[in-house]
Amino acid sequence: MAIGVVLGLLFALFMAAGVVLFVLATKKTSKTVRAGNRVVPRETEVKPLWKILRWAGLACGIAFALLVFFIPGSFHTVNAGEIAVVKHLGEIKEVRTAGTYFDFWITEKYDMYDAKVQTLDIRDNAYSKDAQTMDICMTVQYQIDTGKVKEIATTYGSLEALSAKIRSVSIERAKSVLSSDSAMTIIETRANISPKVEEAIKGAISESYYVTINTAVLTNIDFSDAFEQTVEQKMIAEQQQLQAQYEAEKAKIEADARAEVAKIQAEAELEVAKLSAQARIAAAEGDAKAQVAIAKAEARATKLKSLEVARMLGFEVKEVTSETTDEDGNVVEAEYEISFEGKTETQIAVIAEYLKYIEYLSKWNGELPDVITGDSATIMIPMPDISNKQ
Repeated sequence: MAIGVVLGLLFALFMAAGVVLFVLATKKTSKTVRAGNRVVPRETEVKPLWKILRWAGLACGIAFALLVFFIPGSFHTVNAGEIAVVKHLGEIKEVRTAGTYFDFWITEKYDMYDAKVQTLDIRDNAYSKDAQTMDICMTVQYQIDTGKVKEIATTYGSLEALSAKIRSVSIERAKSVLSSDSAMTIIETRANISPKVEEAIKGAISESYYVTINTAVLTNIDFSDAFEQTVEQKMIAEQQQLQAQYEAEKAKIEADARAEVAKIQAEAELEVAKLSAQARIAAAEGDAKAQVAIAKAEARATKLKSLEVARMLGFEVKEVTSETTDEDGNVVEAEYEISFEGKTETQIAVIAEYLKYIEYLSKWNGELPDVITGDSATIMIPMPDISNKQ
């Protein structure tokens, strides 16, 4: 196109120059002559050279006028991203890609098709399954098959007609998808609606359209104000319900936590009580064992004292078994036997009374009674008669 414009300007300049030359060559010169008291002009004849220049200028003007009319419009430029269908007297001749071509414009016509990605911004209304109205906004991007441009030109005639067809199919498919779900389902699954619409549009626009659908995105869905208010109130109610559930769950968790803490504290207190009881039991057992040990020691001492007293009183004391240690390490005391052979009943009674006295002394705490009845109190300390009575 730029070449055609430059050539057109150049041819127009040459045409103007030919017209000027023609005008100058046809202009006659005149001289003045005196006729009496007057001066009158007298035309002179045009010379042959000027006649040649006049006709030459006329021919150049006509020739360049024809060039201006035919040549510049015959240059056609196909830009990058475009493809041209060349028609010869209305019949499709060939397809031209990016470049500059010379085709006589009266017989050859160039129909340009944009081979870049085309974007359709679609706005329309639709209905849900439960008859809720909605305004939808959708963007569809497609690209023509450059190898099928002749078919597009034959079937649709222009890219605008093809775009209109794609627009109508996209709207019909989107409405069909939206009408299969209720309004609340569309709202709850909004993220899944757009892929369904894209899949439906791609499936509807088949190979007969000679295009490739790149994307089909449902960009916006607007319901009526009344329905949106209803949805908003429902969402508020659900949020309040969720808040109540959260508070109840929180209270339950806190109650469970307090119960668990109380349980742990009770278990700890029980364990402390058990340990304390075990300690007391151990202490009591220790005291009991100590008392048993003391009692055993005292009994042993008393026994030994009794044996010594028996020897002092002339009784014969025999050791029946010696002191030993058992398998557990406990001491097994020796056993003794007092012989009463040759002793009278009186002597035996004396040693028996003395043994009782020894036992009494071992148990007496050394305190006198708090209350004494009578005029006097007598504490009897038995004194054994160690003489031999026959």
